[in-house]
This record gives sequence, structure tokens and C-alpha cells, in this order.
Amino acid sequence: MHVSRLLLILPLLLGACGDLPQPFRGRPGAEARRLAVPLAIRLAVPPPTEALLNDEGARSFAGKMAEALQAEDIPAVATPAPLPLDWRVDIAAERQGQAVLPRFRLVDGDGKVQAASQGNPVPLARWAEPTPELFTDVAAQAAPNLGRLLLQVEAARKSTDPQSIAGGPPRIRLAGVKGATGDGNEALARRMREFLGNEGFVVQDVADGAGYAVEGDVVIAPAASPAQQRVEIQWIVSRRDGEELGRVVQINEVPNGRLRGLWGDIAYAAAEEAAPGVRTVVANTLSAPPTTSPEPAAAQPPAR
Repeated sequence: MHVSRLLLILPLLLGACGDLPQPFRGRPGAEARRLAVPLAIRLAVPPPTEALLNDEGARSFAGKMAEALQAEDIPAVATPAPLPLDWRVDIAAERQGQAVLPRFRLVDGDGKVQAASQGNPVPLARWAEPTPELFTDVAAQAAPNLGRLLLQVEAARKSTDPQSIAGGPPRIRLAGVKGATGDGNEALARRMREFLGNEGFVVQDVADGAGYAVEGDVVIAPAASPAQQRVEIQWIVSRRDGEELGRVVQINEVPNGRLRGLWGDIAYAAAEEAAPGVRTVVANTLSAPPTTSPEPAAAQPPAR
């Protein structure tokens, strides 16, 4: 395991300590890692919903577009779920007489359209019964122009932004928390913002200017005892190029129904424990050597 792939297992200070499993959920971004990347961003290509295609055709078109962008040395991946810092290629198509006109938009991580282009008209009969070869042709025609637009947008943004993303404190986008009951999503995000600031991050809500992102995912499930609930919080840390850097995982059991309302001190304790883990994941990414190092040991729970 590379040091930048450090996985921290931290206790959630909610109640009695239990066994701490060590989940590790894969290495997204494999396509982007193989590229000669000229940009510090990744392009996500979601299946289009307004391209006059069924679900199968939309997925096929997104896949061919990602492949065409990769052929232009642009880090791109077809995915229905872009990461918090991803830019997107939004695809649409409209009928014009007996032809269909494909359209493409470059959308930044904050959902703002940065550039747009259109492809060559396609006969309506071909679009009504599309083949993989059709999508390959359309994507190959569109990808070089999208690449040029992307480089132009990046150059324009750098020329008007004197602050380098790599300079100064690391900027991290807090992309929210989901899955919690009660006010857990809001409380965890609020406390995490505070403690990430204490760890030296500049925390922001938008993707623009952020080199990293963290998002929280909460799963609450029945425990072995009917009087308890099992709570798992994952803080997923990713980088602008689409690489998932690691996950800080907190697992414990709480009295059944304890988390239906206000999380209060529970959110405080969870964020206080998790924020240093997020910092360690980022720090190891910045300092990781190119060689493989021994797998780090999991963090141990504090003494009770």
C-alpha cells in the first residue's frame, strides 16, 4: 500500500467500544491514472438524459465520449456519480428536421457552464437506431474541440487567479454529509468544518480552487442487541484529479433511537476524532514517495 493510501480506523466516541473492522472500498480513478495528464482536473461524463436516447444508449455514448477524451490525454471517466471536484461533460441532443444535433457543455465542479460546443448533425434514422460505431464517430469528432476549450478555460482561469492551488494552506471542499438521521447531516458537517480549520485547512463549500474534497457518508443499521444501533461514518477524501486518497472510518454502537433528534456532542466527538485522520490522508499524499512502503497499522482506540 502506498503511504498516500493510508486508511485510518478511528473510534466513534458514542458508547461502548466494539470490534473495529478495516473496510477499504477500492481505488477509483484507475482510468485517469494511466493518462499523460496535462490538467489538474478530471472530467466526468455522466450518461445523458436529454440526448434522445434510451438508458442503454446513454451509457454507451458516455463511455465512448470518455474513451475519446482519454485519447486526447484528458483525464476522463464515464460515471453516473461525479466526485465533488470533478468537472463534467454534459451531453444533449436536439432534433433539427431530419437530423439530430449533438451538443456538449463543460461544467465546473460548482455546476457553472464554462464552455460549450456542438457536433456535426447526424441523420435522424441513424440516431433512432444508434450503434457503438455511431457513438465512437460522434465522440471522436467532438473530443479534440472539447480538449481545446478545456485548455483555454484553464489558461483563462489561471491568468485571472494569482493564487496557486498548490500555494498556501491546502484548500478542501466539504461536500456535505448524507445518510444520518435527525440533524446529523448538518451537525456533522458543521463540526467537521470547525475541526478541519483547526487542522490547517482552508475549508470551502465550492469546488473552485480546492485541491481536495471530503464528503461524509453515514449508515445506521440494527445491531446484534435490539437495544443498540450500529453506526458507521465514512469520511471519503478525494483529489481534484479524481483519485480517492483514503477513507477515515468510524464504527460503534449507540442506544437505539439515540440519533433520531439532535446529535450535539456526538457530532462534536466524531468530527474531532475524524479531522486529524483527514489531515493525515492529505499529508501522506503530499509526502508519499513513488515506492511502495509497508502497510501502516490501524489506529488504536483510546483507553476507556
